[in-house]
Amino acid sequence: MRILGIDPGYGITGFGLVEAQRGQFRLLNCGAITTPAGMDFSARLEIIYEDMRQLLAQAKPDVVAIEELFFGQNVTTGIGVAQSRGVILLAIRQAGLEVFSYKPMQVKQAVVGYGNATKHQVMDMTRRLLHLDAMPKPDDAADAIAIALCHGRSSTSLLAQIHKEH
Repeated sequence: MRILGIDPGYGITGFGLVEAQRGQFRLLNCGAITTPAGMDFSARLEIIYEDMRQLLAQAKPDVVAIEELFFGQNVTTGIGVAQSRGVILLAIRQAGLEVFSYKPMQVKQAVVGYGNATKHQVMDMTRRLLHLDAMPKPDDAADAIAIALCHGRSSTSLLAQIHKEH
């Protein structure tokens, strides 16, 4: 199964394409969609949308896993990320792909085994699971890879298999 993980943002949207087979994972590609800070916001959303459509066409994932929004202190930033996430979801929908959303705590739980793991712990376990010498940059791409791993580990669990049968 080819899983495209996405860490949505409007300055940087990270992506990671992971192949999952029988509990083994292999990183196929990763990177980021970026937009210039001074650009009109609607133009930034257009870039994200068009680049996401192109990425989906090139990567040919079986499914997409995307991080759910977490509104921390800065609600204004959260609204911008929500709008970015919206155009990303539209591109995924138009590509006819199934999308799964995961909360940050779910990603930590699936990758590290502990829902309150630190960012460093998630990155270290991601690196180990994929047998990488170092984590890819930027951090947004590394986060997206962890989201893809989360789906890969969650979707192959016994519980997920039972739900598919019913």
